[in-house]
Amino acid sequence: MAGSYWVLHVDLDQFLAAVEVLRRPELAGRPVVVGGRGDPTQRAVVATASYEAREFGVRSGMPLRTAAKRCPDAVFLPADNPAYEEASERVMAVLRTFADPTGTESANTESAADSAAVEVMGWDEAFLGAVTDDPEALAGSVQQAIREQTRLSCSVGIGDNLLRAKIATEFGKPAGMFRLTAENWDAVMGDRPTRALWGIGAKTARKLDERGIHTVRELGGADPARLAAELGPALGPWYVQLGRGIGRERVQGTPWVPRSRGHETTYQQNLTDWAQVRAGVAELARQVAADVQAEGRPATRVAVKVRFAPFSTHTRSATLPEATSDPALFETAALDVLELFSSRRPVRLLGVRAEFGRS
Repeated sequence: MAGSYWVLHVDLDQFLAAVEVLRRPELAGRPVVVGGRGDPTQRAVVATASYEAREFGVRSGMPLRTAAKRCPDAVFLPADNPAYEEASERVMAVLRTFADPTGTESANTESAADSAAVEVMGWDEAFLGAVTDDPEALAGSVQQAIREQTRLSCSVGIGDNLLRAKIATEFGKPAGMFRLTAENWDAVMGDRPTRALWGIGAKTARKLDERGIHTVRELGGADPARLAAELGPALGPWYVQLGRGIGRERVQGTPWVPRSRGHETTYQQNLTDWAQVRAGVAELARQVAADVQAEGRPATRVAVKVRFAPFSTHTRSATLPEATSDPALFETAALDVLELFSSRRPVRLLGVRAEFGRS
């Protein structure tokens, strides 16, 4: 079937909360907050919030205590990572039926892709690249298949590259779809702040603001050479490309492989003795090392995160002398990285992360 190549960004709506509501149907329509151990009196942050909770200003990354103040009637639930991984795998299996020319979904879709690829970005999102003459029809078929086979809903962004498809999803939420291409890029995005671009965070947006670049249109019209000189030879021109909506055009149909494994703990009472901090890092390192061994890929770097009281977070990391899955070596390396922190202030959170080399 003739058609053009399109990129669909599939983003599961309020994923963690949606999985919890499927397990507890009585929570449908109620504000649900997932995070930590599900106890808002304890130190932890919001992993996700249902749309009902978001109406009260609850956001991911917010302390659970703050979420409870903003939405006292919310139902707080502990994070259950194995359940989310299982739900995610079922969704990605559905998506891959569209990439399989013999799959039932592809066969039953009037405007199905001649060829397709799935690029998984995490638990709740993936790109689907496909040749089709009707991307909206394909998006609708994807939404229907996911809903029927997993009972989860998703939003779909349609674009002529990955950048535009990713951004388009925001205009389709919840459970809708939106098309963003070179044709309507300026009309849709031109007057929006640079922060609206995928790849530009608050810190970069401030740097651009300082240079008189406030909108996507202004960024797209900026001089790449100027930004290269001021923000770096690679980053400067790349930011200009983002402003013009330029990005990778083809989905890479390779399996998603985690780049790291990590654990962290928020302490209900600050650790004031550095010996306690070292013991905490050692315990986390052992947990991460167990994950590394289960992963079957040796770690190449180790990172340690420390959140000092009241809420100042810092991370240090180091490359391992050689890739390893040995728990003792990894624990020693994590403790060495901990010593890179000069401060001995009270600690409220510790985290350890193993990073894998590229395969």
